[in-house]
Amino acid sequence: MSSTVVTNSTPPTANAPSIINSNSDICKVGVGASVQNNIVGLASGIVIDDELCQKLKLSRSMYAYGMKVAAVSILCQDARVWDAMTDAGTPCPAKGFIGAEAEQYWTNHPSEIPDGSKYKPEYLQAKVDKQEPTGDNDALKNFGLMALSLLLLF
Repeated sequence: MSSTVVTNSTPPTANAPSIINSNSDICKVGVGASVQNNIVGLASGIVIDDELCQKLKLSRSMYAYGMKVAAVSILCQDARVWDAMTDAGTPCPAKGFIGAEAEQYWTNHPSEIPDGSKYKPEYLQAKVDKQEPTGDNDALKNFGLMALSLLLLF
C-alpha cells in the first residue's frame, strides 16, 4: 500500500504591509495585520499617534525657548505627571498661576485635573463637601413666625 500527495500550487498567503518609520523624530507607530483562509486574504495597516511622545517633544521645545513654566504645564496634562508633581508638593501651573496660587486654583477647579489622576476624586469630593446648600430660606422664616404667632394667640 502506497500513497502519494501531489501539490499543484503553494497555499495562498496574505502579507501585512510594512509601515516604515525611518525617522526616530516622528511620534507615530505603525501597526499592520493580515488574515488568510483558502479563499480570500485580507491585509491592512494603520499609523497611530503617540500622544505622550508629542507632549514630550512640545515640552522640550518650550524649555529650549526658555519657557520653563509652559514646558511643565504641557507635561502636567498627563495624569501621572500631575500626580507626581502633587506628591512632590509642587502643584502644576494653571492659568498663569504657580505655587500656592496654582494649588488654590486646582482646589477651586477640580474638574480640570487630568482624568486618571489619583487625586481627582479627592479634590472633587472636597469641593462638594465645601459647598453650602443654596436656596431661599424666607419660606422657613415665614413658617417659624406663623407658628410663633399661633402659639402666642392660643
